[in-house]
Amino acid sequence: MSDTLVQILRRVLLPVSLLLGVMVLLGVLVTRVLTRTWPFTVEDAVNRELAADRTSGWNDVSLVFSTLASTQMIVVVTVLVALALRLWLKRWREPLFLCAAVTAQALVFLLTTMAIDRRRPAVEHMDVSPPTSSFPSGHTSAAVALYVGIAVLLALRASSTGAKVAWWTLLLMVPLGVALTRMYRGMHHPSDVVASFINGGTCVAVMARAVLDRGLRWGRTKLPAVDRPVATARS
Repeated sequence: MSDTLVQILRRVLLPVSLLLGVMVLLGVLVTRVLTRTWPFTVEDAVNRELAADRTSGWNDVSLVFSTLASTQMIVVVTVLVALALRLWLKRWREPLFLCAAVTAQALVFLLTTMAIDRRRPAVEHMDVSPPTSSFPSGHTSAAVALYVGIAVLLALRASSTGAKVAWWTLLLMVPLGVALTRMYRGMHHPSDVVASFINGGTCVAVMARAVLDRGLRWGRTKLPAVDRPVATARS
């Protein structure tokens, strides 16, 4: 049990705590230190330009992407995919990885918004503003953790390079679309969504090392490695 706690501390709690510190530091720099420094001086212009170019068609598209990263949708998709992975692979490693990545980014996001108070962009907001700070974007962070996490799992089991590229391309489109959507709808500054990619991406990397690492030992039991297709020798 003590070995397990040490592993959790070293591979999960410590790196996630460091990530939280980095996110808060970035928030302080963006909102208090570098406000008059490029590229942060042009953020308002970017938001105004996006707001000026709104059309009914793009409004509908942006609503779709925004809905894909809503709290309710993230929870539902995470649970369904985790259950599907459990039934498909007959083990808990992959479902645990995905749930841990999504949960970790949510905790870092919430704690960061408590420390950093940033107003929403000074344009018309197409959504009701949640009571959290604009920094970082919760929608984007959650989308990165969930859909990049799924891409990692599918790429690990892909039998060809083409399949890996296809999975990554398809699933990366979701968080990229969400990031653009949140700016388009006037809910976040560009730096908010950039910081969210750092948050979500780091949580995926941390949990991949903590849960999917084939060399990891929790206590005395070595967790099974992620299965890969085994090439059979041809005679």
